[in-house]
Amino acid sequence: MANISGPIPEWFWKLDLALDRLDFGFNHLSGRVPNSLKFNDQATVFLNGNRFEGPLPLWSSNVSLLYLNDNLFSGPIPVDIAERLPLLTNLEIKGNSLNGAIPSSFGKLIGLEVLVISNSHISGTIPDCWNDLSHLFILDVSNNSLSGEIPSSLGSLRSLKFLWLSNNKLSGDFPSALQNCTSIETLDLGGNRLSGKIPLWIAERMPSLLILSLRSNLFEGSIPSQLCSLSSLHILDLAHNNLSGSIPLCMGNLSGMASDLSNERYEGQLWVVVKGRQWLYGNILYLLNSIDLSSNNLSGELPEGLSNLSRLGTLNFSMNHLTGEIPQDIGSLQRLETLDLSMNQISGPIPPSMTSLTSLNHLNLSYNNLTGEIPLGNQFLTLDDASIYMGNPALCGFPLTTKCNRDDETPQSPEENKDDEDRGEFEMMWFYISMGLGFVVGFWGVCGTLIIKKSWRYAYFRFVDDMKERIFVVVLVKLAHLRRRMKPERN
Repeated sequence: MANISGPIPEWFWKLDLALDRLDFGFNHLSGRVPNSLKFNDQATVFLNGNRFEGPLPLWSSNVSLLYLNDNLFSGPIPVDIAERLPLLTNLEIKGNSLNGAIPSSFGKLIGLEVLVISNSHISGTIPDCWNDLSHLFILDVSNNSLSGEIPSSLGSLRSLKFLWLSNNKLSGDFPSALQNCTSIETLDLGGNRLSGKIPLWIAERMPSLLILSLRSNLFEGSIPSQLCSLSSLHILDLAHNNLSGSIPLCMGNLSGMASDLSNERYEGQLWVVVKGRQWLYGNILYLLNSIDLSSNNLSGELPEGLSNLSRLGTLNFSMNHLTGEIPQDIGSLQRLETLDLSMNQISGPIPPSMTSLTSLNHLNLSYNNLTGEIPLGNQFLTLDDASIYMGNPALCGFPLTTKCNRDDETPQSPEENKDDEDRGEFEMMWFYISMGLGFVVGFWGVCGTLIIKKSWRYAYFRFVDDMKERIFVVVLVKLAHLRRRMKPERN
């Protein structure tokens, strides 16, 4: 990247060269790219991240890696692309203004390993042409306008690791043919119109899954408990479907969210809802640990085992019909940054252990049946937005305006009441005894001494007489002084 801008000079395109590599990537270059360049065998071309326009440039048949991402190329993908570029192994043309359909001739590129056609205006169906692409391990056609069912020939992609079909208009059931893709690590089918039930075989047939996103579809039925055996899974997104039943009690067995997998770095991007907003994660996607089951029809209680997921960063169960109480040991989730349990029927107090969630910066417990005082301390002192707790009429304390009545304690048992009464009577008895002893000691300590000791008695009465005379003299002097001041002056 050299921040070069403007069109490439015409003389460059006319050079009689045979290139092994052409790299103009990540600049601000513009204009059209002619098809006149010549390349040697297995050549690589990087024109990504510019402002080139016009139809896709397809040079000599020797090009094997072609990166044209994030430009202004338009028009359809040539239907004869396989014949014109038969040696292609990597083709990335995402982020352009391409239209038309996906050419079925892609099925002839038997050496193809990476195909990325996302973020464009591609329409039509996904062609059923993938039977012979045994080396393809990345297929990304997300964020287009593709419709129809997912073709069964995708099940022939035995080397497939990353499959992004999200944000299209795909319909039909979960494709059973995908159970043949046993090496898959990322499966993103979100934002479509897929229906039916989530198959039970996912965990058995896709044991290496790191990311499973089926959000914003029409899936129904229960969440298969078999998903709990996906030991490497660190992102589970089933939000915005019609799922029902309870959350599997074994959810705490997702060990990928309890151990450090930071050495498992991989390429890829995913839209994830975090802190109430949707974010596109790329280079740090492998660090994200998230469970999102929001906006379904789930019922029952929160699984106690969730506290085992020590590396969990986002937990969103909002907009369901969950009941019961928040697990008391939820404070064990020390990495938790987002917790959303809003719009359920969760009851009971907010566990004091939640003040131990020092990484928490987005909390929503609104519209439940929570009771008691909101705990204070640590991170909870920064969560001062009253909307976090609204819709819980029996909650009180900061930051709500409802003050807690600490006199309204839990009723005591009859035994506790009797103990309190006995304790009060005992304390009153000792009060009267000590008051009587004080009177006796004070009275006889002074008066008894005066009665018994004659010299002290004389001295006491002389002191009283002296004080009386002094007071009498002071009063007379004050009166005489006052009369003189009140006597009128003579002229």
